[in-house]
Amino acid sequence: MAIHRDRIHVMGPGIDAVVLPFAVDPDDEEAAATVGDWLLLDPGTQRLRRLLDRRSLFKRRAAGSARRVQLIAANVDTLFVVSSCNQDFSPARLERYLALASEAEVTPVVVLTKADLVDDPAAFVREASRLMPGLLVEVLDGRDPTSMARLAPWCGQGQTVALVGSSGVGKSTLINTLTGADVAATQGIRESDDTGQHTTTGRSLHRLPAGGWLVDTPGMRELQLTDVKAGIEDVFADIVDLARGCRFGDCRHESEPGCAVRVAIESGALEEARYRRWRKLASEEARNSESLHERHARNRAFGKMVRRIMKDKERGRGG
Repeated sequence: MAIHRDRIHVMGPGIDAVVLPFAVDPDDEEAAATVGDWLLLDPGTQRLRRLLDRRSLFKRRAAGSARRVQLIAANVDTLFVVSSCNQDFSPARLERYLALASEAEVTPVVVLTKADLVDDPAAFVREASRLMPGLLVEVLDGRDPTSMARLAPWCGQGQTVALVGSSGVGKSTLINTLTGADVAATQGIRESDDTGQHTTTGRSLHRLPAGGWLVDTPGMRELQLTDVKAGIEDVFADIVDLARGCRFGDCRHESEPGCAVRVAIESGALEEARYRRWRKLASEEARNSESLHERHARNRAFGKMVRRIMKDKERGRGG
């Protein structure tokens, strides 16, 4: 249900407790439990025994230089990517969340809030819709239950939805309206830059009136992607398809002859800005994934060395 500093909140038939997390492999961050996970628990000792197989998993590279993976949520069916119709609206940020959803094989829905702050909210809908083929985009008032009814198809029995987005886009208001309770603190936006203050500090799971579940996530100031190459290719499928038509298989799409991507940019069929965002995101993902894999390999090698030394010491005692 929720992750605390050194405990996790779990619920089940006859169980509502805060317990210690079970021991995990320090070389495998994904072996730890996150919000939305299903666990086997011993009712007598309240000790966790097993993490059940996941249907989906959201993760990111943790902020800082530790090169670790941070788990966001598991077993999610639909991802509500929340943005507001003001200066917070960022195609680059939305594309990051869409890549995350596509890699996890989760349905993304872009939810645009604060439409009352602009004269033409339809312009934001059009721009968001162009980011990915078939993308669902909803504009609504997070304070109005009638408007929020547009999200009902993804909130029914047996469904789990997660909300992601930067701080101040109205996620807390959406959560309170969806759950019908004041479970999330809300704050207004700053007039100086159209942004809101951070109100959610952890991840938690909430029951929805229609029978589904909702995962709240903290506002992410930084979303570093890792292990989402396929997801990025899905979001930028138009550019990937163009690249297949380049004369050279290793084309960098800069000045090479026969580059189908450059031809599309020069003709106006492809926006230069979208191409640049694709290049930046693909390079970042490759760099992050490589650094994490290298660290895991070093940790495994170090673990093997330690176990070998311990075995040698045991043999020496036995001799």
